[in-house]
Order: sequence, then C-alpha cells, then structure tokens
Amino acid sequence: MAVRPPQGGDDEPEAIAFGIAALDARLDEADVSFPATTEELVAALDEPAIPYDAAGNTLRLRAAIDELPRDRFESEQELLELLHPVFEAYRDRAGASIVARLRGLLPF
Repeated sequence: MAVRPPQGGDDEPEAIAFGIAALDARLDEADVSFPATTEELVAALDEPAIPYDAAGNTLRLRAAIDELPRDRFESEQELLELLHPVFEAYRDRAGASIVARLRGLLPF
C-alpha cells in the first residue's frame, strides 16, 4: 500500500542543515565577532549541540573545538574550515555503524 504525498501548495521540503552549515547558521544568528577564542564562541552560542548528519546526531561545539590545534580563530571562515574535517569524521563514524548499514539496505 502506498502513502499519498502531502496535499497542499508548492511548499518546498525543509532543508536539513548539519555540520559546518548548521554552525554557520548559528554564528549568523549570534552576536559573535572575530577574532574570537573558544570561550567567547561557546559563551556567545550558549554551548550548542550541532547536528553533524541528516539523521540528527549531534556534537557539542566545545567537543568539536577541543579537537582543533588552537583556541583562537581569526575569522569565521578559518573556524569553519578547521571544523569541517571534525564534523566529517563524526559523520563517517556514524555512517559506518551496523544500524546505519542496515538502515541503508531498507527501501524506506
């Protein structure tokens, strides 16, 4: 039995932002100026949990920044570039789990 698609206007499905895109959106909403330290970022963003994949798994900002080799960032771009591999590593680990593999095999 098939499920009917939602009826209604031309509404686009809501995009799911994760990783540095989700962090970038939070930075745009917060009162953050650069250069900034880890402490300033965490305080300004109120220690957010940032989703790192479309499944909704999250990583605390402090935990992500603690994996970086520095605690002062000259620009937002520098911060995002440094954090990108951290979010990618978490996404890869989550995708390699047995549950994720089984979910990928299912047709729904």
